[in-house]
Amino acid sequence: MGIRKVVMAKKKKIVVIGGGTGTYTVLLGLKKYPIDLSVIVTMMDSGGSNRVLRDEFGLLPTSDLRQCIVALSSEDTDQTLRKLFTYRYSKGIGIEGMTFGNLFMAALTDIYGGDQKKAIEETCEILGVKGKIFPVTLENTNLVARYENGQQVLGEHMIDEPTKQLTGKRISSLSVFPPAKASSAALSAIKEADLIILGPGDLYTSVISNLVVDGVAKAVANTRAKRVFILNLMTRIGQTEGYKASDHIRELTRYLTKPCIDYCLVNNDTNFPKEALNWYKKVSTYPVEDDLEESGKMRVVRTPLFDKTIYKKVKGDRLIRSLIRHDSVKVAEAVMKLL
Repeated sequence: MGIRKVVMAKKKKIVVIGGGTGTYTVLLGLKKYPIDLSVIVTMMDSGGSNRVLRDEFGLLPTSDLRQCIVALSSEDTDQTLRKLFTYRYSKGIGIEGMTFGNLFMAALTDIYGGDQKKAIEETCEILGVKGKIFPVTLENTNLVARYENGQQVLGEHMIDEPTKQLTGKRISSLSVFPPAKASSAALSAIKEADLIILGPGDLYTSVISNLVVDGVAKAVANTRAKRVFILNLMTRIGQTEGYKASDHIRELTRYLTKPCIDYCLVNNDTNFPKEALNWYKKVSTYPVEDDLEESGKMRVVRTPLFDKTIYKKVKGDRLIRSLIRHDSVKVAEAVMKLL
């Protein structure tokens, strides 16, 4: 009698590159599928609780990492523990605005003799993370933006919330100072990926911030994986004011050094809540205009992608947050169809 061999299908490897709420949303949806999921996280945040971590603790910023950890935490993880990691203090001199998750990882780093990489790994273990999380670099560096008027700004927070002098000015170049090299784990993940997702998120401070770390842009441009860009729903003051969809693609291509985006996912449901649009208008922010035409190798995929729930800020959060966001389920379904 012959022996029947059962061959298990190899899981597809998806790598998400970004940081912030957009990446959190993508991971939250994708983790429910039978895939090998990894995320490469930007490490240049310098605002809010991250400023305290960097200036007073001498640590790398962990807010973007923390969001990814919570997004990928197992459904079996105690819900109270998950809530703790997103809890933000709204009172207390010195800790107001800080998150429990960031303080937890700072404490673990101290326990492990200053080894922040070990602290991140242990935190992932405690929350039962389903997937792999790689800081884009473990070197201490900051974003530097040069604007069209020649002015330079140091620090992600200063780019996210620009002065009045820079409002309306376009970013002509983005870099990091001091120069930083990508972690070997991040580069290996890119090389081995079947599908790479860029965005959604602030174009310069969440997406391109990863590409300006030495080695990342080249790896993404030369990988065998298909590359997907998820277009933002709204423009962002100080970064993409007046940007249409084609402007986003142009800038992304400029930092990748060549046209290599295979798919661009675009939301085509523009029935945004009026309440949110009225608030956005006060801060000169508008829905991104879809002016894309399929050209070269890039295919444009238009589908409803936004979450109709309006986001409400929690107490103690002093930073500007998006009210209209992508829907994790819709995004995940659209991405999986590309596989």
